[in-house]
Amino acid sequence: MADFLGMMKQAAQLQSKMQAMQDELGNVEVEGISGGGLVAVRMTAKMEVKGIKIDPSLMKPEEREVLEDLLVTALGDARRKAETAMQEKMMALTGGLGLPPGFGPT
Repeated sequence: MADFLGMMKQAAQLQSKMQAMQDELGNVEVEGISGGGLVAVRMTAKMEVKGIKIDPSLMKPEEREVLEDLLVTALGDARRKAETAMQEKMMALTGGLGLPPGFGPT
C-alpha cells in the first residue's frame, strides 16, 4: 500500500510540475531566421507567433514570392526551435522522476 501511495504522490507532483511547465512555455521565446536574417519570426515554445520582422529590401512587388518563401522557412525554423525548447523543458521535468521507459519525452 505504501508503494501505491508513493506513486499517487509522485503522480500529483508530476501533474503540478506539468502545469507549471505549460505556463512557463508561454514565456520561452525562440527566433526563426531565413534569408540570412532578411526575415525573422519570434515564437513562444507553445507555438504562438509573437512577431515577424521583414527587411525593407523585400518590400517590393517583384520580391513577393521570395518573401513568401522566406516567411515559410522562418516559421519552420522557429517551430523546430520551439519544439526543441519544449523537449528540453520536458526532459528537465521528467528526468529526475524515475519514470519507467515510455513515460517521458521521446
